[in-house]
Amino acid sequence: MGSKSMRCVPAVFWLLLTGSAVVFGESSDKHPNIIFILADDLGVGNVGCYGSDRYRTPQIDRLAQSGLRYTRAYTAPLCGPSRALLLTGRYAFRTGATNQDRVGLLQPDRETLLPVYLKQAGYRTAAFGKWSQFSLQPSDWGFDEYLRFSGSGVYRSTPDNSESYVKNGSKLILSPDQYMPDLLHENVVDFISRHQNDPFFVYYSLSSVHGDLLPTPDSAADSSDLMADNIAYMDKLIGRLVTELRKLDLDRRTVLVFMGDNGTGKGQADRATIGGQRLVGQKGTMQEGGSLVPLIVSWPGVITAGQVADGVMDSSDFLPTFAELAGIQLPSDRVFDGRSLAAQWRGTAGQPRDWAFVQLARNWYVRERNWKLNEQGELFDMRQSPFAEALIAANQETDESRGARHRLQAVLDSLKPAAGILDDGDGTGRHASKSRRDEPKK
Repeated sequence: MGSKSMRCVPAVFWLLLTGSAVVFGESSDKHPNIIFILADDLGVGNVGCYGSDRYRTPQIDRLAQSGLRYTRAYTAPLCGPSRALLLTGRYAFRTGATNQDRVGLLQPDRETLLPVYLKQAGYRTAAFGKWSQFSLQPSDWGFDEYLRFSGSGVYRSTPDNSESYVKNGSKLILSPDQYMPDLLHENVVDFISRHQNDPFFVYYSLSSVHGDLLPTPDSAADSSDLMADNIAYMDKLIGRLVTELRKLDLDRRTVLVFMGDNGTGKGQADRATIGGQRLVGQKGTMQEGGSLVPLIVSWPGVITAGQVADGVMDSSDFLPTFAELAGIQLPSDRVFDGRSLAAQWRGTAGQPRDWAFVQLARNWYVRERNWKLNEQGELFDMRQSPFAEALIAANQETDESRGARHRLQAVLDSLKPAAGILDDGDGTGRHASKSRRDEPKK
Protein backbone atom coordinates (compact mmCIF):
# COMPACT_ATOMS: atom_id res chain seq x y z
CA MET A 1 0.00 0.00 0.00
CA GLY A 2 2.95 2.36 0.35
CA SER A 3 3.95 2.17 -3.33
CA LYS A 4 2.93 4.37 -6.25
CA SER A 5 0.07 1.99 -6.95
CA MET A 6 -1.58 2.74 -3.62
CA ARG A 7 -5.21 3.90 -3.81
CA CYS A 8 -7.15 6.23 -1.55
CA VAL A 9 -9.11 4.31 1.04
CA PRO A 10 -11.41 5.39 3.86
CA ALA A 11 -9.78 6.15 7.19
CA VAL A 12 -11.45 3.20 8.89
CA PHE A 13 -9.62 0.83 6.54
CA TRP A 14 -6.33 2.56 7.26
CA LEU A 15 -6.99 1.96 10.93
CA LEU A 16 -7.61 -1.73 10.32
CA LEU A 17 -4.70 -2.18 7.92
CA THR A 18 -2.04 -0.10 9.63
CA GLY A 19 -3.17 0.25 13.22
CA SER A 20 -2.77 4.03 12.84
CA ALA A 21 -5.64 6.33 13.62
CA VAL A 22 -6.34 9.49 11.65
CA VAL A 23 -6.44 12.39 14.10
CA PHE A 24 -9.40 14.71 13.93
CA GLY A 25 -9.75 17.72 16.16
CA GLU A 26 -10.52 21.37 16.30
CA SER A 27 -6.85 22.27 15.90
CA SER A 28 -6.72 20.80 12.41
CA ASP A 29 -10.22 20.12 11.12
CA LYS A 30 -12.43 23.08 12.08
CA HIS A 31 -12.41 25.87 9.49
CA PRO A 32 -8.82 25.22 8.40
CA ASN A 33 -6.60 27.80 6.79
CA ILE A 34 -6.20 27.31 3.04
CA ILE A 35 -3.13 28.07 0.96
CA PHE A 36 -3.57 27.37 -2.74
CA ILE A 37 -0.26 27.37 -4.63
CA LEU A 38 -0.75 27.59 -8.39
CA ALA A 39 2.35 27.00 -10.50
CA ASP A 40 2.42 28.45 -14.01
CA ASP A 41 2.91 26.07 -16.96
CA LEU A 42 4.06 23.22 -14.74
CA GLY A 43 2.98 19.81 -16.03
CA VAL A 44 3.31 16.38 -14.48
CA GLY A 45 6.49 15.81 -16.48
CA ASN A 46 8.16 18.62 -14.53
CA VAL A 47 7.64 17.13 -11.05
CA GLY A 48 9.78 14.47 -9.41
CA CYS A 49 7.06 12.49 -7.65
CA TYR A 50 5.21 12.13 -10.95
CA GLY A 51 8.24 10.39 -12.44
CA SER A 52 9.97 13.27 -14.20
CA ASP A 53 13.17 12.17 -15.90
CA ARG A 54 14.87 15.55 -15.82
CA TYR A 55 13.55 17.65 -12.94
CA ARG A 56 14.04 17.21 -9.22
CA THR A 57 11.49 18.62 -6.76
CA PRO A 58 12.34 17.25 -3.29
CA GLN A 59 10.17 19.72 -1.36
CA ILE A 60 7.10 19.13 -3.52
CA ASP A 61 7.77 15.40 -3.28
CA ARG A 62 7.75 15.69 0.52
CA LEU A 63 4.35 17.39 0.30
CA ALA A 64 3.10 14.36 -1.62
CA GLN A 65 4.64 12.02 0.96
CA SER A 66 2.84 13.93 3.72
CA GLY A 67 -0.54 13.92 2.03
CA LEU A 68 -2.45 13.06 -1.11
CA ARG A 69 -1.26 13.06 -4.72
CA TYR A 70 -3.75 12.99 -7.59
CA THR A 71 -2.79 11.23 -10.81
CA ARG A 72 -5.81 12.27 -12.91
CA ALA A 73 -6.40 15.93 -12.07
CA TYR A 74 -7.67 18.02 -14.99
CA THR A 75 -8.19 21.69 -15.71
CA ALA A 76 -8.57 23.96 -18.73
CA PRO A 77 -5.39 23.83 -20.85
CA LEU A 78 -4.66 27.59 -20.76
CA CYS A 79 -4.03 29.79 -17.76
CA GLY A 80 -6.93 32.27 -17.99
CA PRO A 81 -9.76 29.76 -18.49
CA SER A 82 -8.07 27.46 -15.94
CA ARG A 83 -8.00 30.18 -13.25
CA ALA A 84 -11.59 31.20 -13.98
CA LEU A 85 -12.71 27.58 -13.59
CA LEU A 86 -10.81 27.22 -10.33
CA LEU A 87 -12.09 30.45 -8.74
CA THR A 88 -15.72 30.27 -9.92
CA GLY A 89 -16.32 26.51 -9.68
CA ARG A 90 -18.28 26.82 -12.94
CA TYR A 91 -17.57 25.51 -16.42
CA ALA A 92 -16.66 27.98 -19.16
CA PHE A 93 -19.88 27.51 -21.13
CA ARG A 94 -21.70 28.92 -18.08
CA THR A 95 -19.36 31.85 -17.32
CA GLY A 96 -18.16 32.70 -20.82
CA ALA A 97 -14.49 32.26 -19.82
CA THR A 98 -13.81 30.20 -22.93
CA ASN A 99 -10.63 31.97 -24.01
CA GLN A 100 -7.94 34.16 -22.49
CA ASP A 101 -9.50 37.45 -23.59
CA ARG A 102 -13.00 36.51 -22.49
CA VAL A 103 -11.78 35.88 -18.93
CA GLY A 104 -11.13 39.63 -18.82
CA LEU A 105 -14.79 40.29 -19.60
CA LEU A 106 -15.96 38.64 -16.38
CA GLN A 107 -17.38 41.16 -13.91
CA PRO A 108 -18.12 40.87 -10.17
CA ASP A 109 -21.79 41.71 -10.68
CA ARG A 110 -22.20 38.59 -12.83
CA GLU A 111 -19.75 36.07 -11.39
CA THR A 112 -18.52 35.53 -7.84
CA LEU A 113 -15.04 34.28 -7.00
CA LEU A 114 -14.05 31.99 -4.15
CA PRO A 115 -12.83 34.62 -1.64
CA VAL A 116 -16.28 36.24 -1.47
CA TYR A 117 -17.76 33.00 -0.17
CA LEU A 118 -14.94 32.35 2.28
CA LYS A 119 -15.27 35.83 3.78
CA GLN A 120 -18.79 34.88 4.82
CA ALA A 121 -17.17 32.44 7.25
CA GLY A 122 -14.74 35.03 8.61
CA TYR A 123 -11.76 34.17 6.44
CA ARG A 124 -9.11 36.78 5.71
CA THR A 125 -8.23 36.53 2.04
CA ALA A 126 -5.20 37.44 -0.03
CA ALA A 127 -3.98 37.04 -3.61
CA PHE A 128 -0.28 37.16 -4.40
CA GLY A 129 1.09 36.83 -7.93
CA LYS A 130 -0.31 36.49 -11.42
CA TRP A 131 -3.68 38.12 -12.06
CA SER A 132 -3.37 39.30 -15.64
CA GLN A 133 -6.36 37.59 -17.27
CA PHE A 134 -8.94 38.90 -14.81
CA SER A 135 -10.45 42.38 -14.96
CA LEU A 136 -10.07 45.02 -12.25
CA GLN A 137 -8.01 44.35 -9.12
CA PRO A 138 -8.18 41.34 -6.79
CA SER A 139 -9.80 43.58 -4.16
CA ASP A 140 -12.77 44.07 -6.51
CA TRP A 141 -13.27 40.31 -6.46
CA GLY A 142 -13.18 39.80 -2.69
CA PHE A 143 -9.51 39.68 -1.71
CA ASP A 144 -8.62 41.74 1.36
CA GLU A 145 -4.97 42.14 0.36
CA TYR A 146 -3.03 41.56 -2.81
CA LEU A 147 0.17 41.92 -4.74
CA ARG A 148 -0.28 41.41 -8.45
CA PHE A 149 1.84 41.80 -11.54
CA SER A 150 0.76 42.20 -15.15
CA GLY A 151 1.39 39.53 -17.72
CA SER A 152 3.09 36.22 -17.00
CA GLY A 153 6.55 35.08 -16.05
CA VAL A 154 7.62 38.19 -14.15
CA TYR A 155 10.91 37.52 -12.37
CA ARG A 156 13.05 40.67 -12.20
CA SER A 157 13.64 44.02 -13.86
CA THR A 158 16.33 44.09 -16.54
CA PRO A 159 18.10 46.97 -18.27
CA ASP A 160 15.68 46.53 -21.17
CA ASN A 161 12.52 46.01 -19.15
CA SER A 162 11.51 47.62 -15.87
CA GLU A 163 8.85 45.42 -14.25
CA SER A 164 6.06 46.91 -12.14
CA TYR A 165 3.49 45.48 -9.78
CA VAL A 166 0.50 46.67 -7.78
CA LYS A 167 0.22 46.14 -4.04
CA ASN A 168 -3.10 47.00 -2.40
CA GLY A 169 -3.79 49.73 -4.95
CA SER A 170 -0.30 51.24 -5.13
CA LYS A 171 1.78 50.81 -8.28
CA LEU A 172 5.42 50.00 -7.52
CA ILE A 173 8.52 49.29 -9.58
CA LEU A 174 10.44 46.08 -9.07
CA SER A 175 13.90 47.30 -8.14
CA PRO A 176 16.98 45.72 -9.76
CA ASP A 177 17.84 43.88 -6.55
CA GLN A 178 14.36 42.39 -6.09
CA TYR A 179 13.36 38.96 -7.37
CA MET A 180 9.61 38.56 -7.82
CA PRO A 181 9.36 34.95 -6.55
CA ASP A 182 11.13 36.03 -3.34
CA LEU A 183 8.88 39.08 -3.02
CA LEU A 184 5.76 36.95 -3.37
CA HIS A 185 7.06 34.51 -0.75
CA GLU A 186 7.82 37.34 1.68
CA ASN A 187 4.30 38.74 1.29
CA VAL A 188 2.70 35.34 1.81
CA VAL A 189 4.70 34.77 5.01
CA ASP A 190 3.89 38.27 6.25
CA PHE A 191 0.17 37.76 5.64
CA ILE A 192 -0.10 34.39 7.38
CA SER A 193 2.00 35.68 10.28
CA ARG A 194 -0.35 38.62 10.81
CA HIS A 195 -3.46 36.46 10.53
CA GLN A 196 -2.34 33.31 12.29
CA ASN A 197 -5.19 33.62 14.79
CA ASP A 198 -7.85 33.98 12.07
CA PRO A 199 -8.85 31.53 9.37
CA PHE A 200 -7.20 32.66 6.15
CA PHE A 201 -7.20 31.87 2.44
CA VAL A 202 -4.15 32.63 0.31
CA TYR A 203 -4.28 32.39 -3.48
CA TYR A 204 -0.56 32.11 -4.24
CA SER A 205 -0.21 32.37 -8.01
CA LEU A 206 3.46 31.86 -8.85
CA SER A 207 5.60 33.48 -11.52
CA SER A 208 7.31 30.12 -11.94
CA VAL A 209 7.78 28.54 -14.34
CA HIS A 210 6.32 30.59 -17.18
CA GLY A 211 8.74 31.69 -19.88
CA ASP A 212 10.63 33.85 -20.71
CA LEU A 213 12.81 32.34 -18.02
CA LEU A 214 15.59 34.29 -16.36
CA PRO A 215 18.38 33.03 -14.10
CA THR A 216 17.38 32.53 -10.48
CA PRO A 217 19.46 33.74 -7.51
CA ASP A 218 20.83 30.18 -7.35
CA SER A 219 21.63 29.78 -11.04
CA ALA A 220 25.24 29.17 -11.97
CA ALA A 221 26.74 31.86 -14.20
CA ASP A 222 27.08 29.34 -17.04
CA SER A 223 23.79 27.50 -16.46
CA SER A 224 22.41 25.90 -19.61
CA ASP A 225 19.09 24.77 -18.15
CA LEU A 226 17.04 27.69 -16.83
CA MET A 227 13.92 25.53 -16.65
CA ALA A 228 15.61 23.19 -14.18
CA ASP A 229 16.96 26.18 -12.26
CA ASN A 230 13.54 27.80 -11.98
CA ILE A 231 11.81 24.58 -10.98
CA ALA A 232 14.45 24.02 -8.30
CA TYR A 233 14.06 27.55 -6.94
CA MET A 234 10.27 27.28 -6.89
CA ASP A 235 10.61 23.98 -5.06
CA LYS A 236 12.93 25.60 -2.50
CA LEU A 237 10.43 28.39 -1.79
CA ILE A 238 7.67 25.85 -1.23
CA GLY A 239 9.90 24.11 1.30
CA ARG A 240 10.48 27.45 3.02
CA LEU A 241 6.75 28.06 3.23
CA VAL A 242 6.17 24.67 4.84
CA THR A 243 8.91 25.48 7.35
CA GLU A 244 7.22 28.80 8.18
CA LEU A 245 3.90 27.07 8.75
CA ARG A 246 5.57 24.72 11.20
CA LYS A 247 7.38 27.56 13.00
CA LEU A 248 4.05 29.38 13.42
CA ASP A 249 2.37 26.15 14.56
CA LEU A 250 -0.05 26.46 11.64
CA ASP A 251 0.77 23.31 9.70
CA ARG A 252 -1.92 21.13 11.30
CA ARG A 253 -4.48 23.91 10.87
CA THR A 254 -3.70 24.54 7.21
CA VAL A 255 -4.71 22.79 4.00
CA LEU A 256 -1.86 23.29 1.55
CA VAL A 257 -2.73 22.65 -2.10
CA PHE A 258 -0.16 22.62 -4.89
CA MET A 259 -1.30 22.49 -8.53
CA GLY A 260 -0.22 23.40 -12.05
CA ASP A 261 -2.50 25.78 -13.96
CA ASN A 262 -2.14 23.79 -17.20
CA GLY A 263 0.31 21.44 -18.85
CA THR A 264 3.91 22.18 -19.76
CA GLY A 265 4.42 24.94 -22.33
CA LYS A 266 5.26 24.01 -25.91
CA GLY A 267 8.84 25.19 -25.69
CA GLN A 268 9.58 22.90 -22.74
CA ALA A 269 7.27 19.95 -23.41
CA ASP A 270 9.80 17.84 -25.33
CA ARG A 271 12.07 17.78 -22.27
CA ALA A 272 9.31 17.04 -19.74
CA THR A 273 9.46 13.28 -20.19
CA ILE A 274 8.45 10.48 -17.84
CA GLY A 275 10.20 7.15 -18.22
CA GLY A 276 11.76 8.37 -21.45
CA GLN A 277 8.37 9.15 -23.01
CA ARG A 278 6.95 12.50 -24.03
CA LEU A 279 3.39 13.27 -23.03
CA VAL A 280 0.95 13.60 -25.91
CA GLY A 281 0.07 17.28 -26.26
CA GLN A 282 1.07 20.28 -24.17
CA LYS A 283 -0.31 23.60 -22.93
CA GLY A 284 -3.04 24.93 -25.21
CA THR A 285 -4.01 21.56 -26.70
CA MET A 286 -6.99 19.34 -26.02
CA GLN A 287 -4.71 16.35 -25.60
CA GLU A 288 -3.68 14.85 -22.29
CA GLY A 289 -0.57 17.00 -21.90
CA GLY A 290 -2.66 20.16 -22.05
CA SER A 291 -5.00 19.55 -19.13
CA LEU A 292 -3.46 16.84 -16.94
CA VAL A 293 -1.73 18.67 -14.09
CA PRO A 294 0.12 17.87 -10.88
CA LEU A 295 -2.11 18.18 -7.81
CA ILE A 296 -0.96 17.54 -4.25
CA VAL A 297 -2.88 18.22 -1.04
CA SER A 298 -1.23 18.19 2.38
CA TRP A 299 -3.18 18.53 5.64
CA PRO A 300 -1.22 17.03 8.53
CA GLY A 301 -3.37 15.27 11.09
CA VAL A 302 -6.30 14.87 8.72
CA ILE A 303 -5.08 13.55 5.36
CA THR A 304 -3.27 10.27 5.85
CA ALA A 305 0.28 10.54 4.57
CA GLY A 306 1.40 8.90 1.35
CA GLN A 307 -1.93 8.45 -0.42
CA VAL A 308 -2.36 8.39 -4.19
CA ALA A 309 -5.76 9.11 -5.76
CA ASP A 310 -6.12 7.89 -9.32
CA GLY A 311 -9.77 8.70 -9.84
CA VAL A 312 -10.57 11.70 -12.03
CA MET A 313 -11.26 15.22 -10.76
CA ASP A 314 -11.34 18.65 -12.35
CA SER A 315 -10.55 22.04 -10.90
CA SER A 316 -14.19 23.09 -10.57
CA ASP A 317 -14.09 20.86 -7.48
CA PHE A 318 -12.04 23.26 -5.36
CA LEU A 319 -14.70 25.89 -4.73
CA PRO A 320 -17.30 23.52 -3.22
CA THR A 321 -14.51 21.73 -1.35
CA PHE A 322 -13.28 24.90 0.34
CA ALA A 323 -16.84 26.05 0.96
CA GLU A 324 -17.58 22.81 2.79
CA LEU A 325 -14.39 23.06 4.84
CA ALA A 326 -15.40 26.61 5.82
CA GLY A 327 -18.96 25.58 6.68
CA ILE A 328 -20.50 27.72 3.93
CA GLN A 329 -23.76 27.01 2.14
CA LEU A 330 -23.33 28.00 -1.50
CA PRO A 331 -26.17 29.98 -3.12
CA SER A 332 -28.84 28.05 -4.97
CA ASP A 333 -29.41 30.63 -7.72
CA ARG A 334 -26.56 29.37 -9.91
CA VAL A 335 -25.09 26.07 -11.02
CA PHE A 336 -21.81 24.97 -9.46
CA ASP A 337 -20.14 22.21 -11.41
CA GLY A 338 -17.65 20.99 -8.84
CA ARG A 339 -17.99 18.17 -6.35
CA SER A 340 -16.54 18.59 -2.90
CA LEU A 341 -13.40 16.62 -2.15
CA ALA A 342 -13.63 17.34 1.58
CA ALA A 343 -14.87 13.88 2.52
CA GLN A 344 -12.04 12.23 0.61
CA TRP A 345 -9.50 14.47 2.33
CA ARG A 346 -10.98 13.55 5.70
CA GLY A 347 -10.65 9.86 4.90
CA THR A 348 -14.21 8.86 4.05
CA ALA A 349 -15.61 7.76 0.72
CA GLY A 350 -17.68 10.84 -0.11
CA GLN A 351 -19.15 11.08 -3.61
CA PRO A 352 -16.21 11.15 -6.01
CA ARG A 353 -16.94 12.03 -9.61
CA ASP A 354 -16.69 9.43 -12.36
CA TRP A 355 -15.73 11.95 -15.05
CA ALA A 356 -14.01 15.27 -15.62
CA PHE A 357 -15.00 17.96 -18.12
CA VAL A 358 -12.45 20.05 -20.02
CA GLN A 359 -13.19 22.99 -22.32
CA LEU A 360 -11.21 25.52 -24.33
CA ALA A 361 -12.86 27.75 -26.94
CA ARG A 362 -15.44 25.61 -28.80
CA ASN A 363 -13.62 22.39 -28.01
CA TRP A 364 -14.49 20.17 -25.08
CA TYR A 365 -14.38 16.63 -23.87
CA VAL A 366 -15.57 14.51 -21.00
CA ARG A 367 -13.01 12.12 -19.53
CA GLU A 368 -13.30 9.09 -17.34
CA ARG A 369 -10.49 6.81 -16.22
CA ASN A 370 -9.94 4.96 -19.52
CA TRP A 371 -11.98 6.85 -22.12
CA LYS A 372 -12.51 10.33 -23.56
CA LEU A 373 -15.34 11.65 -25.77
CA ASN A 374 -15.08 15.06 -27.43
CA GLU A 375 -17.52 17.56 -28.93
CA GLN A 376 -17.17 15.94 -32.36
CA GLY A 377 -18.26 12.56 -31.05
CA GLU A 378 -14.74 11.15 -31.28
CA LEU A 379 -14.03 8.46 -28.70
CA PHE A 380 -10.47 7.83 -27.49
CA ASP A 381 -9.04 4.87 -25.65
CA MET A 382 -6.93 6.50 -22.93
CA ARG A 383 -5.37 3.41 -21.37
CA GLN A 384 -1.93 4.43 -22.65
CA SER A 385 -2.25 8.01 -21.44
CA PRO A 386 -0.55 10.33 -20.82
CA PHE A 387 1.72 9.13 -23.62
CA ALA A 388 -0.88 8.20 -26.23
CA GLU A 389 -4.60 8.43 -26.91
CA ALA A 390 -6.06 6.08 -29.50
CA LEU A 391 -9.00 7.20 -31.62
CA ILE A 392 -11.61 4.46 -31.92
CA ALA A 393 -12.76 4.14 -35.53
CA ALA A 394 -16.34 3.15 -36.27
CA ASN A 395 -15.23 -0.31 -37.41
CA GLN A 396 -13.20 -0.80 -34.22
CA GLU A 397 -16.07 -0.43 -31.76
CA THR A 398 -16.39 -3.11 -29.10
CA ASP A 399 -18.93 -3.71 -26.39
CA GLU A 400 -16.57 -1.95 -23.98
CA SER A 401 -16.10 1.10 -26.19
CA ARG A 402 -19.82 1.32 -26.94
CA GLY A 403 -20.53 1.27 -23.21
CA ALA A 404 -18.00 4.07 -22.65
CA ARG A 405 -19.47 6.12 -25.49
CA HIS A 406 -22.95 5.73 -24.02
CA ARG A 407 -21.84 6.81 -20.54
CA LEU A 408 -19.83 9.81 -21.72
CA GLN A 409 -22.45 10.97 -24.19
CA ALA A 410 -24.99 10.90 -21.38
CA VAL A 411 -22.75 13.29 -19.42
CA LEU A 412 -22.48 15.68 -22.37
CA ASP A 413 -26.24 15.47 -22.90
CA SER A 414 -26.79 16.47 -19.27
CA LEU A 415 -24.24 19.32 -19.34
CA LYS A 416 -25.35 20.71 -22.72
CA PRO A 417 -22.20 22.79 -23.35
CA ALA A 418 -23.33 23.67 -26.89
CA ALA A 419 -26.42 25.36 -25.41
CA GLY A 420 -24.32 27.57 -23.14
CA ILE A 421 -22.17 30.62 -23.89
CA LEU A 422 -20.32 29.74 -27.08
CA ASP A 423 -16.81 30.99 -27.70
CA ASP A 424 -16.58 33.85 -30.18
CA GLY A 425 -12.79 33.93 -30.33
CA ASP A 426 -10.26 32.99 -32.95
CA GLY A 427 -10.56 29.27 -32.14
CA THR A 428 -7.26 28.89 -30.28
CA GLY A 429 -8.60 29.70 -26.84
CA ARG A 430 -5.97 32.42 -26.58
CA HIS A 431 -7.75 35.38 -28.13
CA ALA A 432 -11.03 36.92 -29.07
CA SER A 433 -11.79 37.01 -32.78
CA LYS A 434 -9.64 39.39 -34.81
CA SER A 435 -12.55 41.78 -35.30
CA ARG A 436 -13.16 41.89 -31.55
CA ARG A 437 -9.44 42.40 -30.87
CA ASP A 438 -9.44 45.39 -33.22
CA GLU A 439 -12.35 47.07 -31.44
CA PRO A 440 -11.40 50.15 -29.37
CA LYS A 441 -10.97 49.37 -25.69
CA LYS A 442 -13.76 50.76 -23.55
